[in-house]
Amino acid sequence: MIRPAPSEPGEETISVPGSVRFPVELTPPEGFDPARPETWPDIAGGLEWVAGRLLYMPPSGFRHQGTVTDVVAILASWRRSHPEFFVGAGEAGMRLHGDTRGADAAVWRRSDVGPLTPSFMSIAPILAVEVQGRYESSRALADKARWYLERGVSVVWLVYPATQHVVVVKPIGESRYEVGTRLPACPELPDLTPEVSEFFSQVSQET
Repeated sequence: MIRPAPSEPGEETISVPGSVRFPVELTPPEGFDPARPETWPDIAGGLEWVAGRLLYMPPSGFRHQGTVTDVVAILASWRRSHPEFFVGAGEAGMRLHGDTRGADAAVWRRSDVGPLTPSFMSIAPILAVEVQGRYESSRALADKARWYLERGVSVVWLVYPATQHVVVVKPIGESRYEVGTRLPACPELPDLTPEVSEFFSQVSQET
């Protein structure tokens, strides 16, 4: 889950040195229930509940934001021709095997989603997408990909804005794709083979 940054720091805001490694573990507030979104802390940044720990990441920077927006544009455009799927974004919350976390974007079968409610998705998506943020290492993203696959996700896209490449991770292994190539087809997601350059249309204009 991710919340917008407040206009002014709250009373509980604390400063941390730049050497701190994220994510940082937080103490869950009284009444916290990882299955109920309304009980999560109202703080700026991203929160996840993994392996019994409440983990915090600070708000994302412009490079991450722009790339996530391009990812969502790719998936939203594709879904218009494939209404049998549901695209979630903006920390697409899911609760799987007792953990609660949010992908930058994800795709489910519409028939698996059922009625839309304020609760987290309880069924693994077909596709999960993670965009590397300022404080995330490649190893951290690889760990996330493994977490998704172990919980039934078919394919994970790891998107790297700084180096402008995408790693496609499946249970059988992973492959790296550079600008100038297309991502491979996934039988469960027909016609979803975007060009890698589409993921970076905004960050490629930095200069």
